[in-house]
Amino acid sequence: MNLAHKSTTICLLILFALTASADERKNILLICIDDLRPELNCFGLDYIHSPNIDQLAASGRAFYNHYVNAPTCGASRYTLLTGQYNLNSPQNNRLLFNRASKLKEEPSSVSPSLPAWFRKNGYTTVSIGKVSHHPGGLGGKNWDDPNVVEMPNSWDLSLQPIGDWQHPRGVMHALAEGKIWGLGEILSVFEAFAGDDQSYPDGWITETAIKQINKLDATGSPFFMAVGFIRPHLPFGAPKKYLDLYDECELPAIAHPYKPKHPSSWQSSGEFMRYNRWSRNPISDPAFADDVRRHYAACVSYVDAQVGLLMDQLDRLGMRENTIVVLWGDHGWHLGEHGVWGKHTLFEESLRSPLIISYKDIPKSGEPCEAVVESIDIFPTLCDISGIPIPEYIHGKTLKLQLDNPESLGHSAVGFQSHRKTIRTKNHRLILHNNGYAELYDFSNAKDAGINRAQDFPNIVLQLTEQLNERLKLNK
Repeated sequence: MNLAHKSTTICLLILFALTASADERKNILLICIDDLRPELNCFGLDYIHSPNIDQLAASGRAFYNHYVNAPTCGASRYTLLTGQYNLNSPQNNRLLFNRASKLKEEPSSVSPSLPAWFRKNGYTTVSIGKVSHHPGGLGGKNWDDPNVVEMPNSWDLSLQPIGDWQHPRGVMHALAEGKIWGLGEILSVFEAFAGDDQSYPDGWITETAIKQINKLDATGSPFFMAVGFIRPHLPFGAPKKYLDLYDECELPAIAHPYKPKHPSSWQSSGEFMRYNRWSRNPISDPAFADDVRRHYAACVSYVDAQVGLLMDQLDRLGMRENTIVVLWGDHGWHLGEHGVWGKHTLFEESLRSPLIISYKDIPKSGEPCEAVVESIDIFPTLCDISGIPIPEYIHGKTLKLQLDNPESLGHSAVGFQSHRKTIRTKNHRLILHNNGYAELYDFSNAKDAGINRAQDFPNIVLQLTEQLNERLKLNK
């Protein structure tokens, strides 16, 4: 063989190896669910009908002690999608838009986002529904201005089907028959409409996602697809067939249902109270509280059905074995605990949410992990199990150890609001206010979980304060 032929052969072999490597890379399906607390059968709530998410957990790893880094949609999604804490800005729903402005002004000062990093490593990236804060990822008055992009340079395609709801802003707070917030009528806090899954926006999101899965399958290239479902975000509207699942169920008692008497992150449930409640209040009306909880459960079952449709399509196309599936709740939601109906606190109920990671041949599949982990860990974990480099600017830790062995230890989880910050360890949560006031909750005894024990254990407060401050040095 002459030198020219030999060089050509070597080049072809290298090209074949690179192509094969690309074809063998696993796809990513990231499912983001709004306001989903661990109200799932696979997380121990046996009255909940969640067979599809339960099946996903049975084929992967459910993280029972996963905590988000901020108890509001935009700030929580910021940490997921950037892999970084951001304590230098108000913890609100504008964080990703602020990042986009900075990216435009000083491109070199902004690190690539999670989808941008996968895109840089050869993945096609697609977003459908509410992945960043705005469904569809655009800004402007009605969240549909193509000149105002929430996550520039991140997605090859970003979609939000509108259906009967006029625009993406309408989709965010929608009821059946095209009802949206801001048209004069105050929307009801819940409803059960006698219609199919397309009676609400998540049904449309599922249809669009399935079409994109089909298109991506046809390309044969690795993809990173994120699908964001809106329920169980308020208002709690879902097809009636899902509410019917809870007609006869007995609901568990609400844990520590009273407003704390000490300073805390308690909030007055303003988001919930602005809806039409027929002059009823779940705080003082136990029967109405149960109605609200049943409608929340119906929304969970509705979204569970959408997850099932996505999984069925992966199976139908033979893609499931080559796809890493992540299901993530963007934060929890109080259903009366601490006298709150909503999120926006630093209590356990606002910060704990489901995390499930599933892929072929995961060791000890179906065994849950009780290690404390946090949302900021998802970025490096996906890099690690996909075989692409973990960028140096990431603040989280890969969960590969916990995926290989569910009994592996975790680490503390931190969270923050503008006026306070928190750290969660295996047994304790410390909430430290900017004025120095401390709350300490002990989870080693369920009866004490809602009681502030800071004065009883000053040494633990000091120890956790030091840990918290050390962890948050990463933000600098």
